[in-house]
Amino acid sequence: MARLALKVKTARRKKNLLLSLAEGKKPKYPTRVYNRCKLCGRQGGYMRKFDMCRICFRELAIKGKVMGIKKSSW
Repeated sequence: MARLALKVKTARRKKNLLLSLAEGKKPKYPTRVYNRCKLCGRQGGYMRKFDMCRICFRELAIKGKVMGIKKSSW
């Protein structure tokens, strides 16, 4: 439940930041907006290109769910 609340709060803060930037205003506290994994809500180890954390990325890459990513082995 706590992770869901954090994901919702983060999404709301991102939306407010984008709205204020579109209006030409400087946000009051821009450091409060940070990235979270869309799947689990983790904030550490976030990969911006894939919009998820390293743990979720690895799990999905092993299953073959991420396009263009293949686990290497030699």
